[in-house]
Amino acid sequence: MADAARSTDRLEALDITRKLAAICGDPFARFAGPADEVAGRTARWVAVPGGPHAAAEVLRLAAAHDLTVVPRGAGTKIDWGAAPAQVDIMLDTGRLAGVWHEPRDAAVAEIGAGTPLRAVQATLARTNRRLPVDAPSPGATLGGVLAADESGPLRHRHGSPCAQLVGVRYLDADGELVSVGESGTEALGRATPGSGGGRASERGPAGDGGSAGWGAGGAFGDGPGGGDAILGRGEVPGLDVARLLCGSQGGLGVLVSATMRVHAVPAGRLWVSRPVWTPLEVHDLVRAVLAAGVDPAAVELDLPVPVPLPRRRIPATHPSVINRPDHPAVTGRPAAGSLVVLLEGGPADVTERAERLTAVLGVEAMISHHAPEWWGRYPFAPGDTALRIEVPINDLHAAVYALRDATGSPVPVRGSAGSGTVHAALSGTLPPERVASILTAVRSVLIARRGRCVVVAAPAAVRRAVDLWGELPTLPRLRSAKAHLDPHHRLAPGRLPGGL
Repeated sequence: MADAARSTDRLEALDITRKLAAICGDPFARFAGPADEVAGRTARWVAVPGGPHAAAEVLRLAAAHDLTVVPRGAGTKIDWGAAPAQVDIMLDTGRLAGVWHEPRDAAVAEIGAGTPLRAVQATLARTNRRLPVDAPSPGATLGGVLAADESGPLRHRHGSPCAQLVGVRYLDADGELVSVGESGTEALGRATPGSGGGRASERGPAGDGGSAGWGAGGAFGDGPGGGDAILGRGEVPGLDVARLLCGSQGGLGVLVSATMRVHAVPAGRLWVSRPVWTPLEVHDLVRAVLAAGVDPAAVELDLPVPVPLPRRRIPATHPSVINRPDHPAVTGRPAAGSLVVLLEGGPADVTERAERLTAVLGVEAMISHHAPEWWGRYPFAPGDTALRIEVPINDLHAAVYALRDATGSPVPVRGSAGSGTVHAALSGTLPPERVASILTAVRSVLIARRGRCVVVAAPAAVRRAVDLWGELPTLPRLRSAKAHLDPHHRLAPGRLPGGL
């Protein structure tokens, strides 16, 4: 009996492989290999559809055979968040790529989900435009950036990638292609590209405008719950559904394309930096920057782990520290972190604002035409436990001190001091119970400050043992969204909070 069952399973697997090949083409459908995994969970098949209709056929095939589907872009964040309960078909979006509807004066562009962000920026740069999205993950696709709602330094001025959405096309769990908001061509003809419209399916939303969504790591949008609100019927506009897809890790729909706002490339850019040593000093300097009226595009912080001081100081003329007057062996002070402010605009205006800002930050401030090496990079490495802390900016220093106290030592912290969103790295060698105790201590401090601490990525043992998201008051609304958009839990089951 067991041999017969295995034989039946093999025949069914071969049949599904043939059907996927018929949909995607022989080179683009195969059995999964060891590298085809999602947070440690290995897939059974990989399908790379050549367009939206082929992707829809893959989802219909999955529905017919009761198989789960997890979308994958470049895979740069495939190990973020919780491991899915099961991965049958990994739907690779690499062929859902392209940038459309981009005349020189356009305010929007429609971009395929599988398009690398670097390719998007290179294409737009030909007409002196850019997408104000600078996600740190190298090689990330636009779909992957939206699925994680991943943002970089420019979040300070422009908000998250979700905030740039005008409309999306996505596939629901049954393989139905749904359009929400505006396509690129529709938006081009309107004075306010953020307004709604577009084509909706029978199950899809209707209405105009809107803003709400599931942010990366679990910040599900506030507002009334219930099916009508989730699907954009009644008072909540249809674009809300598009923004629910942001940060959903593919658990609510498969993104096909997104229509995004684009901006002119700024003619001038300057980075003003100032060394910093303590979180409290950072707090005071950020307040001064924001009060200075210099309109920063980004306000970024890098607080590395201090290097132990040498036993004795050495003269600045010593060959080992020549041209490095700020070296700890010379100054007798621990190596500094940095607070760096990006200013963008017309060259003369940017220069004037930079000079005003250096007067505010003091004699240690420096102006540069280039970003520091760490700019737009995460402080964690593969194998670390990566944390994201979100807190009002006036309480960011308290959050960093709480993390240091809970860990018992300084922790590398980097991110947007101007918006209160930073990342931190815990050693991957810490045992799961130790990580759990650190999270409990930090979250107890943050909850009274309307902040939160989310585990972005972690070793498998830590991921299984700890609460990745912490308290999530909007979990009932997320359950409602999942129930309406993916009632059979076929899309990335278990990737969302609460095992959804």
